[in-house]
Amino acid sequence: MTTPHATPQMPVLFVGHGSPMNVIEDSPFRREWQRIGPQFGTRWPKPKLILCISAHWITQGWWLTGMAHPKTIHDFGGFPQELFEQQYPAPGAPEWAAHTAQLLRQPASGEAVGLDLDQWGLDHGCWGVLKPMFPEADIPVVQLSIDYHRPMAEHYALGQQLRSLRHQGVLVMASGNTVHNLRTMQRSAADNQAYDWAIAFDQWVADQIRAGHNEALVDFQAQGNIAQMSHPSYDHYLPLLYAAGAAEPGDSVEFFNEGYQLASIAMRSVIWD
Repeated sequence: MTTPHATPQMPVLFVGHGSPMNVIEDSPFRREWQRIGPQFGTRWPKPKLILCISAHWITQGWWLTGMAHPKTIHDFGGFPQELFEQQYPAPGAPEWAAHTAQLLRQPASGEAVGLDLDQWGLDHGCWGVLKPMFPEADIPVVQLSIDYHRPMAEHYALGQQLRSLRHQGVLVMASGNTVHNLRTMQRSAADNQAYDWAIAFDQWVADQIRAGHNEALVDFQAQGNIAQMSHPSYDHYLPLLYAAGAAEPGDSVEFFNEGYQLASIAMRSVIWD
C-alpha cells in the first residue's frame, strides 16, 4: 500500500455525543454537528478517512476495525424503533487499517495494534455523530478501540501517535463526554442546567484545554469529588485523552456545544486546529 501524500493538517475533534436520541431529534447539539460537517471542504479539506475513538468500544488491548463494510451497531436499549432502524453505511478502509495497525504501538507492551475483521463495526458513539455531520456516508471510517484498564497516561500516549495521521488527510474524531453520570440524570432539566459538580468539572477540563495544558487532563482524578461524580466510570472521559494527545502544541482551540443534557451529561466539544 502506498503511503498517503502529505496534505494540509486536519483538525482534531472531541465531540460530546450524549443521548443516542440526538441523531434523530432536532436538538441544538445535532444542529451544531450539521453546521460543522459542511465546513470540511471549505474551512478544512474533506477528510480522506475518519478515525473515530468512541467511548463505546472497550477491549482488552487496542484494536482497529479492518472490515470493508463495517456494520451499524445499535448498542443501546429502551429507545424508539426509529433509532434502531438508523443505518450509517460508510465504507471501511481495510488496507489502511492493516497498514496503520502495524505502525501504531500499544503503550507499555510495544506490540502492534490488533486488527478486527468481523467483531465490531460503527457504534452509536461514532455513527450517531457522523450521520448528522456527514450524512452521505461517503467517507471511509475506521474505529480505534479503548483498553479501559490501562493507565491514563497510556491513552494519552497513544493519542500522541495519531498526530502524524493529521497530515495524511485523516480526521481524528474522539466521541465521549466531559461529564457523564447516568445515575444522577434529571430528565426535566433544561440544556443549560446541571449539577454544580458537573459544571465545575466541565470548567476544569475547559480551563486545561484553553491554557494548552492538555497533558494535565491525564491526572483528572486528582480533582477529587467533582471528578468522581462526573465519571463514576470513566469510559466517556477516555476518548478526550486521545484527542488531546493528537492535538499539536500551538493548535488553536474552539469550543462548541457548551451545554448539558439531563443535568449530568456535559456536551462540551472541542476543535483543535
